[in-house]
Order: sequence, then structure tokens, then C-alpha cells
Amino acid sequence: MSKLLEGKVAIVTGSGQGVGRGIALMLARHGARVVTNDLAPRRATKAVAASFRATALQGTELTLTQEEAERFEATAGDAESVAAQIIAEGGEAIHHYADVTNHEATGHLIQAAIREFGRLDILINNAAGMGFGPFLSLTPEDWRFQVEAKLTGTYNCMSHALPVMVKQESGRILNASSDAWTGIPMVSAYAAANAAVVALTKSAAKEVARYGVTINAYCPQAASPGHVSFNATFRSMLQQQDIHLKVNDERTRRSEKAHGPAENMTFLAYLASDEAAHISGSVFSVTGGGDIALYADPQHATSIVKDGEPWTIEEFRKSLHQELLTDYRPISERSEF
Repeated sequence: MSKLLEGKVAIVTGSGQGVGRGIALMLARHGARVVTNDLAPRRATKAVAASFRATALQGTELTLTQEEAERFEATAGDAESVAAQIIAEGGEAIHHYADVTNHEATGHLIQAAIREFGRLDILINNAAGMGFGPFLSLTPEDWRFQVEAKLTGTYNCMSHALPVMVKQESGRILNASSDAWTGIPMVSAYAAANAAVVALTKSAAKEVARYGVTINAYCPQAASPGHVSFNATFRSMLQQQDIHLKVNDERTRRSEKAHGPAENMTFLAYLASDEAAHISGSVFSVTGGGDIALYADPQHATSIVKDGEPWTIEEFRKSLHQELLTDYRPISERSEF
């Protein structure tokens, strides 16, 4: 394994299991000293990950198949077990339990890295609260669960880490978003939180670029308890409602390939390195199957301009489809869902 990150110190939030676990292991294998983090020592799990909320099935206890249970366990753990694995592999790591939704607690997390290793070079904001279900079933509790860890947690950690990085005139921040930020149905709260993370990333990146600090967002797909829980939830919902769907084998194959081991997402190690100093304010999709994609920056597709008097309804009707909504398709035709 290369020593691309030798001498660097990294914090990975939500790294006790799943994608965060894989990222922490991968950074360590590239030479970084790592502070692993999650909310608390792992508690006994029954059917679904504690970080997953099924708003579509309130009050329904889900069960995992034997295969799902094995896949769940394969990427489960906690911050201490992941740090121990890094040390067993010859790396350097400590664990620090902290609730990223607590601003004071995230300050202690940042200071733990500095106290133990003397500096902070890399912050991976990976912690999240996932959920699934229709918007009409979304409760205030569901909203807070899915938004606070992802968005507030990212802000909290950045607010403590950025002053350190600006002072040392170097640093790399990678914020976990999700392809859901584009507006995937049935995950409206999660989509909203991830879209906000994209905006936060782009805005803050522009402010700190002159200090040698980069901030990028990544949308991961990789093996995780959350992925297993999502599939189990969807399957249970269909069974409960006696819905039978024809399986698209090619789409299933692509999805399974994408959800390979998070340790394979070595592009994130590159983004965290000195070599990526020119990359900032960008959003990438990264999969455990080896696929990497760059999202285009949002921009106006078309526009109409009116000088002088405000638009009249008659003028608007004339220009709407001829100029503003040229080639416009209804949302039902713009989505494969």
C-alpha cells in the first residue's frame, strides 16, 4: 500500500461501521494516523441498524434474512473495534466517542486528534442518520433524526476544525453527501440534508481556498449495515402490502457491484492528500465497485428577461414554453423512479 498520507492525521466521524469504517481503514493503510468516532459503543442490534429509521413502516419490526444478517455483521462494529483493527494492521489510531450533533462534543473530538497526534490534516464528515418512507409519513422526529447528524454534525465538526486548518494553512475536509441530494423519492428528509451538505461544501470551499484548505463532498455507495437495512425495509414494505415487482437483474447487478467494500474507495485518500490541492468545492459519486463520477455545477438552463414594466400574464404565457420551458418534461418523465 502506498504511503500517500504518511504523517497526516485524520478524523473520520461515523467510522464505527459501514462506509465510515471502510474509509478509516483505507486512510490508515495509506499511512494516516486516524481518530475513529461514532456515537457510543455498539449496542445489541436486532433487525435494522440503529442509524436507520423506516418511516414507511412505523411500528413494524423488520427481520433480516440469514444472508442479510451476515452482510450486516460483516461491516458492523464501533469506533473502538475499528481503531483496534487499524493498530493490529500496524497503523496508528485512537477512538473517541462523541455525538456529532452536540457542538461541544465535536470540539472535544477535534482536540482529541491534536492532543494525541499534534495536528489535524484531514476531516471526513461521514456520520449520518438514514431513513426511508414517503413524505406524508415523515414525523418531526424522523426529520431531526435524518437531518441533524448529517447537516448539523457536518457544521459542528467543520466549525471546530477549520480554524485549526486555516491557522496551519493546510487541510482537507470531505463531507459525505448522497446521490439522494438530487431529489430521490421516498427519502425526502435525507435528500434535503444531503443537498444542504452540498451547498455548505461549495460555499465554505470558496471562503477558505486562499488558506490552502480544500472542501469537497462525496456521495458514497458501498457495503454497510445501512444498505442492508434499506433493502430489508423495502422488501418488508412490499411483502406487507402484497406488492410483487419484477426484478431488473441488470440493475440489481449494478447496485451490488457499487456496494462493494468501502475500503476500495481509494479516490477519497487521493482527495485527502497534498496532490489534490487544486480540487475543491466539488461533488463526486464514489462506489465500492470502483466507479467515480463528478457532478456538474448547478447552473441556469434557460431564462427569460423582461425590461421595463412587469410581466403580464399574456406575455408570460407566450414566452413560457417558447423560451423558458423549451424541451421541458414533466417530473414523471424525468425520473426512473
